[in-house]
Amino acid sequence: MTAPVLDLAALQAAGAALGASLPSGSVVWLEGELGSGKTTLTRAILEGRGVTTPGASPTYALVHHHEGPHGPVYHLDCYRLRHPDQAADLDWESLATADLLLIEWPERAGAWAPPPTHRIHLAHVDEDTRSLEVI
Repeated sequence: MTAPVLDLAALQAAGAALGASLPSGSVVWLEGELGSGKTTLTRAILEGRGVTTPGASPTYALVHHHEGPHGPVYHLDCYRLRHPDQAADLDWESLATADLLLIEWPERAGAWAPPPTHRIHLAHVDEDTRSLEVI
């Protein structure tokens, strides 16, 4: 089965719909190469979830905390972790209480990353389109 190819507007609409439909307590792994649209999709998921603060790439902060109408939403970007042991410094107990936990580059956190309830794989097709597969 081939993943659907979406232009950026359709990707944002799909992300907003996904954000509105995810059950509380969901852990979403966002997978894909650099530039595949993980942060763009995250912003749309946050919007669909009712978060009013803008989503940003947490590459430098590792964790961004957002308050949504159903509780905290955390967006992690584990790209800068050089070894999974560095993930031990993140407050995983608090993160586990989130309404929604979005994790980019979860494989870099190793066993620290909680198992996903949903996996989303994005791929860069060209400047204006991405493939999106929700597992």
